[in-house]
Amino acid sequence: MIRGTITHPDVIAALARAGHKSTVLITDIHYAAATCVGPNARTVFLNLTAGKPTIPEVLQAVQATVVVEHATLMQPSADALPSPLQDHIAGLLRQPVEHVQREEFYALARSRDLALAIVTGDTRRFGNVLLRLGALLDPDV
Repeated sequence: MIRGTITHPDVIAALARAGHKSTVLITDIHYAAATCVGPNARTVFLNLTAGKPTIPEVLQAVQATVVVEHATLMQPSADALPSPLQDHIAGLLRQPVEHVQREEFYALARSRDLALAIVTGDTRRFGNVLLRLGALLDPDV
């Protein structure tokens, strides 16, 4: 049996296949996962019920499993500012966070570099986060 944080077989397999500079998308329940993900991505729907799991819960599990070197968030629309969810996400991240406009975010998510898209049950807007994976560093070097 697996002892790690993540036990979902499709998520584990996609993370294992993703390499340095691959990206992982974690979305809210509103994200158009049928049309706004890259052609190489595995899409996993974890949104069994509205509200669960949340983006921060999934983000923490992913960060405990892989190295993340950069994160990109979608710039909220004027009617959604400020975004407490984005502040929470930024607080969980240990790497640089970049904000980009909606269309640029969608273009990044549609990239061939996207290895995995995880759709959560989070109903809060503008929580989508795109993670660029880093490399494991050899502790002996």
